[in-house]
Amino acid sequence: MNKTVLITGSSSGIGLATALYMHKKGWNVVATMRNPETRNTELNKVNDILKLHLDVKDLNSIQTAIQKSISKFGKIDAIVNNAGFALVGPFEESDSEKVKDQFHTNVFGLMDVTREIIPHFRSNGGGSIVNVASVGGRITFPFYGLYHGTKWAVEGFSESIQHELKEFNIKVKIIEPGPIRTNFYDSSMKFTSEDGGVYSTKFKKAFNMMNYFGKKGATPERVAKTIYNAASSNSWKLRYPVGSMGMLMLRRLLPDRLFNGAFGFVIMR
Repeated sequence: MNKTVLITGSSSGIGLATALYMHKKGWNVVATMRNPETRNTELNKVNDILKLHLDVKDLNSIQTAIQKSISKFGKIDAIVNNAGFALVGPFEESDSEKVKDQFHTNVFGLMDVTREIIPHFRSNGGGSIVNVASVGGRITFPFYGLYHGTKWAVEGFSESIQHELKEFNIKVKIIEPGPIRTNFYDSSMKFTSEDGGVYSTKFKKAFNMMNYFGKKGATPERVAKTIYNAASSNSWKLRYPVGSMGMLMLRRLLPDRLFNGAFGFVIMR
């Protein structure tokens, strides 16, 4: 019997690539997004991928999508919490509503999906929770403070609940992509201000440099393969870096002063 995966944020980028790759590997795929009826993606060419509405900020839509997936395929074996976006720019220029939206989508929505699937996994004797975090959950870049806050939260939350869930054979996996060649720097990004305000000169330099790294980054298909490996694995391995090993190694080896000084110079030059 084929395993079933439910993926949030499947309309583009990593979520789309993961849905297509896991379908190719023989999984039943539930590709969820906020507007499945209007999104014209490659998923529409694959009839046996179940496309459902799921907005991580709407608990009812989470519950409904999970129930429909179980009714269709009998059970769910893995959840991929991928939905998210980046709120970028000077923190001083942010407002509380934008900050709340950032955390609701990237953290509280992920937690709600996780909370809703745990009883199902427990009753089935196991399952996998795959949380897409970021290298930005381990290191930081200028003007990404709010995004970093969410990804560091996902890292800590995931690491903690693995201890709680292990006795029920529920595995928790953290995916840590580095710069990725997706639409992340376009449709998956919002700004605290259009021009950076009083920080405009440094903000433009940092943003241009991050765009440069993004164009040189790994493909979403590479991340999708890592997500598949994590969801399929019987090991209790927690973290799965993708295209970020060099940065993470430097962060581990260098003291704060040297790492932040060198990294800040590269980003802001």
